[in-house]
Amino acid sequence: MITKPVFDFLKELDKNNNREWFTENKEVFKEHQTTIKNLASIVMENLNKHDKIEKLKVFRIYRDVRFSKDKTPYKAHFSISFARSGAKLRGGYYLQIKPGDSFVATGFWDPNPADLLRIRKELELDATEIREIIEAPSFKKIWGDVVGDQVKTSPKGFDKTHPNIDLIKRKQYIFIKKFSDKEVLSKDFSTIIDNSYKSIRPFFNLMSSILTTNLNGESLVD
Repeated sequence: MITKPVFDFLKELDKNNNREWFTENKEVFKEHQTTIKNLASIVMENLNKHDKIEKLKVFRIYRDVRFSKDKTPYKAHFSISFARSGAKLRGGYYLQIKPGDSFVATGFWDPNPADLLRIRKELELDATEIREIIEAPSFKKIWGDVVGDQVKTSPKGFDKTHPNIDLIKRKQYIFIKKFSDKEVLSKDFSTIIDNSYKSIRPFFNLMSSILTTNLNGESLVD
């Protein structure tokens, strides 16, 4: 699905990140953008066979430089996000295509305050089940450790000496899996992506259960 010319274009864009070069090569960009959109459609179709995706977004190549010290106008990568369906599921998937730095990410990178508090309260009560999932050797082999922003000591109202404070203090619950260029350029790349996404489901299933119930296990959704 992803061809070497896609990588070649992104490498050249990285070297010539200016409006003049991009304007001269805009038609080439559009061709590669179509390839990315086709891949996004296939990934979404595969995801919907075992999950429910509410929204697909192919991110613009243009950078928002208003508040950035880096004023280069373009991203030297393609990226896509897939949001899981509504209040019953939460969370999402992400895909970046970039020579030498392609990866998938999944989890909760911007939970709303209510969801974050609910997750923290669950972890304060008992983190046994989530640890069984994320610390399983088969899971860690694919996803490694949970990453993302966190507070320095403890969130307000939580004991900094709590045995689960390493999880409670997180503001994001993200997992990342990187791919080699060879994997990205292989004909099976969409399947490789989907197999990675499938492997996160135990974590998502648990988090969906947490976020749709109260601490007594009573449902919060219809």
